[in-house]
Amino acid sequence: MTASAPPVLILSRSDVAELLGIAECIAAVEDAFRAHAEGRILPAGVLSVPAAGGGFHVKAAGLRRERACFAAKVNGNFAGNRERFGLPTIQGVIVFCDAERGSPLAVLDSAEITVLRTAAATAVAARHLARPDSAVATICGCGRQGRAQLAALAAVRPLTRAYACDADRAAAESFAAEMTGALGFPVETTSDLAGAARGSDVVVTCTPSRSPLLFPGDVRAGSFVAAVGADSPDKQELHPGVLARSRVVVDVLAQCAEMGDLHHALAAGALARGDVHAELAEVVAGRKPGRTAADETFVFDSTGTALEDVAAAAVVYEKAIARGRGLAVELAR
Repeated sequence: MTASAPPVLILSRSDVAELLGIAECIAAVEDAFRAHAEGRILPAGVLSVPAAGGGFHVKAAGLRRERACFAAKVNGNFAGNRERFGLPTIQGVIVFCDAERGSPLAVLDSAEITVLRTAAATAVAARHLARPDSAVATICGCGRQGRAQLAALAAVRPLTRAYACDADRAAAESFAAEMTGALGFPVETTSDLAGAARGSDVVVTCTPSRSPLLFPGDVRAGSFVAAVGADSPDKQELHPGVLARSRVVVDVLAQCAEMGDLHHALAAGALARGDVHAELAEVVAGRKPGRTAADETFVFDSTGTALEDVAAAAVVYEKAIARGRGLAVELAR
């Protein structure tokens, strides 16, 4: 007798938000990077398809663990959506599968997972690369990603103050008020990104900028900078000189060389691929050193990897099953 395929869980954005906490997302993402270094993954793949007014990308990967799993995230990115249709710029889904049987297990809204796993990757990098006594952070880009970034950093470093910077002053003020209440330390708005960065131990840029926001003189010795926004070749947040003067750690070297801030530094001749200190997986697994001195300056170039998606989706799926969440659909019926 042929066994029937399990029902597929449909999990909404609110389901994901309720089931995935930042601390457990950080732990899952760190485990995924360690698994990568140890060869316990399915090879990741990326596909991009341009379309009028935007485009689609597919990121896929799998983890070999007690229960091998696979996830493919399909996101549409259409910059004019909000003005034209009142829709988010990025929309998409994650298909989560059993990697031993090939059975689809869940379809999840991708937005919440993308925000949290991106912030979790920064937190993992900060845990290994930021000074343990890092107390002051600057967040440039005060949207949902900026909120998640600051919350994730506060989970791994003893922050006592933060600065919020955004081209939209109202967005920065809303961010500062909300995050002060949520995290219990003062978050102040500023229009002087360079000055805030020079006074910070940790700086995160998470914007859609297409030209540098931070320059070499803006980053003080011993700090940790996470560049999160450059997820396509035309985006850039760091001047190549910032990378040239720092130890550079990337999430995925090949990907960052094509679309991250590293891409622009390579094109400018500011450094070569061989100058990159490590991939984050190598640092997490102890194969390359993290911070070894207080005055080392680190840049983490984060372009996003599907390993983060599959790790986060696995947490959501397992908790959904345990709590009876989601809409079960018999796709194979």
